[in-house]
Amino acid sequence: MSISSELITTLAPTGTLRASINVGNPILAKLDKDGQAFGVSIDLARGFAQQLGLNFELLVFDAAGKSVEAVTQEQADIGFFAVDPIRGAGIAFTAPYVLIEGAYLVRNESLLQDNAEVDRPGTRVVVGRGSAYDLHLTRELQHAQIERAPTSPTVVDTFVEQGADVAAGVKQQLEADARRVPGLRLLPGRFMVIQQAMGIPKGRGEAAAAVLRQYVEEMKASGFVAQALQRHGIEGASVAPAQA
Repeated sequence: MSISSELITTLAPTGTLRASINVGNPILAKLDKDGQAFGVSIDLARGFAQQLGLNFELLVFDAAGKSVEAVTQEQADIGFFAVDPIRGAGIAFTAPYVLIEGAYLVRNESLLQDNAEVDRPGTRVVVGRGSAYDLHLTRELQHAQIERAPTSPTVVDTFVEQGADVAAGVKQQLEADARRVPGLRLLPGRFMVIQQAMGIPKGRGEAAAAVLRQYVEEMKASGFVAQALQRHGIEGASVAPAQA
């Protein structure tokens, strides 16, 4: 990838590539025992910085909404997000690099057996505030009541504490919570597929966005994304198809 110095300055005005990282999505990023972020998104951020010939800095957040805000307000140069039209007002997205399933979790004794049964009057659904699931379900649910946990990792604890009917989020996170908290089960299948993409502030212009889009396509085609998923032991997420 050949990039002019002017375009590199547009992509990273401070001379350091600042990457907004959301550790609320365990498929993409987590914190180790020393509080350092690691995961697929960090690997992609590092790789992009290397292509630009820049150092990189991680801006780590515990919720998707905070990560989105950092890029929208140009406090960060790139970020890793679920594609959503509301976020698209301030962020230019690449094509997705990973596809992630969204699922519902209920108590063992719940009468709910199918995803289609969730959207009923009186059903209380807990989601992480500002997450892709929050944005999606806010549009899609016509009858159920949405209640918001502070972050995606706190969804199940909030669901238990508030006596809600359903928890919604990343399938792998809910599976881990079901092992951690007795008496819970996932509804079969998925209620949505998250298209996880990279993004930059929309004000950086189309040329800058095109560089990031090309990078993502190269990382998918080269096997980098698949290898990162394998290296970090991520199951249940798949590499997104190439963008035509």
